[in-house]
Amino acid sequence: MSISFSIAKEDMLYQGEELLYEVSFFGVKLGSIKILTESGLKLAGKDVVKVKGLLNSYKGIPFVDLASVFESWLDPSATYSYKFTGNVKTNNDRSKQEINFDYEKGIIKNKQFKNNELEFNNTISTNKKWSEGLSLLFLARKFANLKRTIKIPTIIYKDTCSTTINFTGKQENISISAFKKPIKTLYFTGIADWEGIYGLSGKFEGWFSDDDAHVPIKAKMNVYVGNVVIELKQWKRGTWNPPS
Repeated sequence: MSISFSIAKEDMLYQGEELLYEVSFFGVKLGSIKILTESGLKLAGKDVVKVKGLLNSYKGIPFVDLASVFESWLDPSATYSYKFTGNVKTNNDRSKQEINFDYEKGIIKNKQFKNNELEFNNTISTNKKWSEGLSLLFLARKFANLKRTIKIPTIIYKDTCSTTINFTGKQENISISAFKKPIKTLYFTGIADWEGIYGLSGKFEGWFSDDDAHVPIKAKMNVYVGNVVIELKQWKRGTWNPPS
């Protein structure tokens, strides 16, 4: 059965959406993640939606010093990426990555500098559509109510790999500290067949809002320190509030 790559619902890709999350480990607050969405843009003549992710560790956390900015230019279908850039500072290292997906020519150009020195510069032949760490979130939001398992071609760092997500369709009410009422959500699970920022890999699970917005409400993921919880703390998208 094929997956329809129709245009994503306007309610899901919301111009000016801002979502702020807090990352914790057994109650210890490690840092924050902010996701921003900007639509109505062009990239090389193509309509795109630009999304940005800002990841920052809190000051004073032992062994964690992280400040990152990721940007992705998505197809309006929210199912694949045209371009990705990443600027990452971890402890004393700084890296800068750029991936360009040229589907018409069937190639991907992927290069990264580490501490201002070229670490790799690869060209990959492909006949697939691809996601990276940031665009993957929006693909998952689109298919939150799919009720089946899909395997998504993914590029992380310099490797081509895959991400498996089981959109269970299971409805659950969950609670977060930023909202007084239980929130209606759709539950999913997955496996990251790759290692991302701060050791993100392996099994994960999460909950999207059970409405057209499919806002990520909460997730549990495995990183270097162990299993962390990522929870929605603030949001800005018009009059939207979590469905209760």
